[in-house]
Amino acid sequence: MAPAVTSLTEASNGHETEVASIKRLAASAALSSVPSEYTYTKNPNEQGDANDPEHSIPTIDFALLTSGSPDQRAKVIEELGRACEEWGFFQVTNHGVPERLMKSMIDACHRFFDLPEEEKKEFQTKNLLDPIRCGTSANVAIEKVRLWRDFLKVIAHPEFNSLYKPAGYSEVSLEYSKRTREVATEILKGISESLGLEADYIAKAMNWNRGLQILAANYYPACPQPDKAIGIPPHTDHGLVTLLIQNEMGGLEVKHKDQWVLVNATPGAFIVNIGDQIQILTNDNYKSIWHRAVVNNKATRISIAVPHGPSLDTPALPIPELLEREGQAPKYVGMTYEKFMELQASPAALTKPCLDHLRI
Repeated sequence: MAPAVTSLTEASNGHETEVASIKRLAASAALSSVPSEYTYTKNPNEQGDANDPEHSIPTIDFALLTSGSPDQRAKVIEELGRACEEWGFFQVTNHGVPERLMKSMIDACHRFFDLPEEEKKEFQTKNLLDPIRCGTSANVAIEKVRLWRDFLKVIAHPEFNSLYKPAGYSEVSLEYSKRTREVATEILKGISESLGLEADYIAKAMNWNRGLQILAANYYPACPQPDKAIGIPPHTDHGLVTLLIQNEMGGLEVKHKDQWVLVNATPGAFIVNIGDQIQILTNDNYKSIWHRAVVNNKATRISIAVPHGPSLDTPALPIPELLEREGQAPKYVGMTYEKFMELQASPAALTKPCLDHLRI
């Protein structure tokens, strides 16, 4: 059992010692190389490539999904199903969320990370589902290599939570969480229909009206040796669908056909990926894809991922109608979403992928 620690502390000889935020470490004038505890070794044969058109994530036109003609909608739903089957990632354009709101959300999170370290300490907690939680790396109590990132995670649904500082954060995050949830709801309908199900099938099965939504901001400062550090190592997302935006600095890489692909998103688009719960529901027909965040030596990257999941007490199980149609046996046992999230944050997730723990 890992020792109980806060996000910015770790156990050392029976005592808790503070682990500096990566923002504070990177700002040190004496920093010219990556400290040993942050040294991460990548496979040299798995470098990202954003220039190959064969390795560009698909684009889904949200306007045609929601207000196009029946023929246009059917075509987009088919494209959405193909994107979930072949990539697990896609970008969504013409979604109606103002770019100024997206930029305001990034700016508000940037202002939070710029707060003095002392002011952020009240939000440093160790509990996975605390309404507001900030910290550095991921879990310093169990990880072998620390991550080149600080984070802020705020639960926005089923109950909206927010920060009282910095000024303006609460108002922007309320509007942003509402708008992203609206987009995610329509995407989930499209995914349901792409499977030949009623539009609201997955939402009803997963108790979407009580579903979890988290605003997860990541701060990746410039790194003196980006090839020797990692922002977030390869992982899959635990939920149903995640919507991501970033500032002008890229860094998201997706594993596609055994190659890491650097994602170049259209300005103003959402980068969307399906999570582990969708893979379970579809019995592996739609895949939750491995992805990672790399760092750079030029400027700070800020990303905001908004994972949307079932309600915490809902277990995902392969959809019976799909199993019957495909003549398949279920490949997964059920586990509540809360337990699945706890599994992903536990030492067990370091030994094998979370989905493999549920595989029959």
